[in-house]
Amino acid sequence: MSLDDKVTMWAEQQVTALLPDEVDVPAYGSLAWLQLPAGDPRKAAALITAAEMWRRYGDEQALLDWFREAHRARPSLADRRTRAELDAAAKPHPPHQLQATPGWPPVAVPGRPGRYLVAQENAA
Repeated sequence: MSLDDKVTMWAEQQVTALLPDEVDVPAYGSLAWLQLPAGDPRKAAALITAAEMWRRYGDEQALLDWFREAHRARPSLADRRTRAELDAAAKPHPPHQLQATPGWPPVAVPGRPGRYLVAQENAA
């Protein structure tokens, strides 16, 4: 039995000990929960239930946001690029032809240490 199982069993046992009969327990922090008398076991049961939910699933708002994102409408398959378009985009392009610009310093040639391209000045 894992530690997670032991904690779950403890939480369930505590809630059952507090409320042996099935009773509606308001959500922790809700107005209905706040209106319960101080010694009402439903208050403690709601607190244990909320803590257990946090332990298992984390922040409720983050979980709800994740569900909204997971169920967000996605673009239709018809709107996506076709296999032919993807294949064409994946084809290698010819290498860039390195050119020196007149008036600028010489350009170092990548992969050839000490080699530079110098712009040809137009003699007019």
